[in-house]
Amino acid sequence: MENERRLDYGETTAPDEHRLSDILSASQIRATDTYETPPQIIWIDNSTIATLGNFSASTGKAKSKKTFNVSAIVAASLAGKQVLNYRAHLPEGKRRILYVDTEQSRFHCHNVLERILRLAGLPTTADSEKLDFICLREYSPAVRVEVIDYALRQNQGYGLVIIDGIRDLMLDINSTSESVEVINKMMEWSSKYNLHIHCVLHLNKGDNNVRGHIGTEMSNKAETVLVISKNNECPSVSEVHALHIREKEFKPFAFTVDEGGLPVMAEDHSFCEAPRQKSKQRTGFMGLTIEQHREALSAAFGDKPIRGFENMLQAMMTSYEAIGFKRGRNVMIKLLLYLTDTLKLVIKRDKLFYYDMTPAEALLFDEE
Repeated sequence: MENERRLDYGETTAPDEHRLSDILSASQIRATDTYETPPQIIWIDNSTIATLGNFSASTGKAKSKKTFNVSAIVAASLAGKQVLNYRAHLPEGKRRILYVDTEQSRFHCHNVLERILRLAGLPTTADSEKLDFICLREYSPAVRVEVIDYALRQNQGYGLVIIDGIRDLMLDINSTSESVEVINKMMEWSSKYNLHIHCVLHLNKGDNNVRGHIGTEMSNKAETVLVISKNNECPSVSEVHALHIREKEFKPFAFTVDEGGLPVMAEDHSFCEAPRQKSKQRTGFMGLTIEQHREALSAAFGDKPIRGFENMLQAMMTSYEAIGFKRGRNVMIKLLLYLTDTLKLVIKRDKLFYYDMTPAEALLFDEE
């Protein structure tokens, strides 16, 4: 077996040699190369939030009106005008938009489509040649990825792609491998087809961190991450600010929904506290909800016990980071004691750690 492994990793066939040589050659950056500045396509005030060849995201908790916000982005791009605080301009040859919805029914998708057309000042009785709207709710994550890939291959005129929501392109939002694969797809599609992808993802219920390992990967790689949040004192008002932005930060703005069901600026709204400062507050592990602990522990354990103290700590560091609680070894040791002694969510027997089992069940597992 050892010799076989050395053969797998140490030797390559001729076709592989050619493929790797081509990739290496295409990946080199030379001093003599010249590159054009990526076209800027969407702005808030004078801050660029989207360029071709990159991807960005909107995130927020349930019912924060994330889809209303995205509708404004699409309408501004479709009409080439300002909608809410968004200004947009897609260059010639890249003026088609693909909207992919993975969550809602066809009825609700049609409502979103109609809202976009109304915001753009276009008739709702005819399809726009520049907007394709597809509903992939009933399909598996793998099929959704295949359909998006096929659509992009078939039409090179897309300049903006909306994926609402990205978590439905994978089975487990806390899977490191799946998260990397999906983010790699975002980077591949945006670079290969010279377009911008804007994704929608939820925030954790208990804090202001982007949900799951996919959220962590997205925050690290995205050009811009917008947060849409309800105002605490006036729930009908939604606030938009930057969680992460490569450009200079824009001034937060707020919108509400009018009687006609369209998002409009909340002109007289005042911001009591900068949301960005809120998101940076570090909470202790006792401030996490039971749901958050269970989400992290389910990802850490899977359906098997973990052997050894160090393995337990490593699994916890990875899974808790995925829910937005990134801490060092000393904190994780204290957290493990809290999980075993106080919350009783984790059971330790000899060198094995168990999750979501009674002591009697753990004993039966040992006997098996």
